[in-house]
Amino acid sequence: MARSQCWGNISHIKVMTMQIYKDFTFEAAHFLPSAAPGHPNSRIHGHSFHVRVTVEGEPDPETGLVFHFDDLDAAIAVVRSALDHQFLNEIEAIGAPTLENIAIWIWSQLIVQIPALSEVHISRPSCHEGCVYRGK
Repeated sequence: MARSQCWGNISHIKVMTMQIYKDFTFEAAHFLPSAAPGHPNSRIHGHSFHVRVTVEGEPDPETGLVFHFDDLDAAIAVVRSALDHQFLNEIEAIGAPTLENIAIWIWSQLIVQIPALSEVHISRPSCHEGCVYRGK
């Protein structure tokens, strides 16, 4: 399919890079080994996590896609399955299960299948806290 067919009447617009994203959630328990004794984070507790995975690139001239959402969904499903309803302290590669380390772990799981991965944003909405990792 030619660019003009795929892009309709906007084929005259110069396209640079764009970002697409997919959100997912997971529920998990953890504790922070570095928390002071008696601090609530030193005890096992759970969170609802929200993750946004962002891919950056120029849309393919044939498909009009930066990255196919079906492929993004498939890669995310593997990551979500590994995290959802798990005890994060038992996932050795995460280390201390901070937002920072979880974001890095998610990146490391996805970058192999998604070379144009540009950002992993993870948050705990009930705590109004989050972390953005851009792999640099």
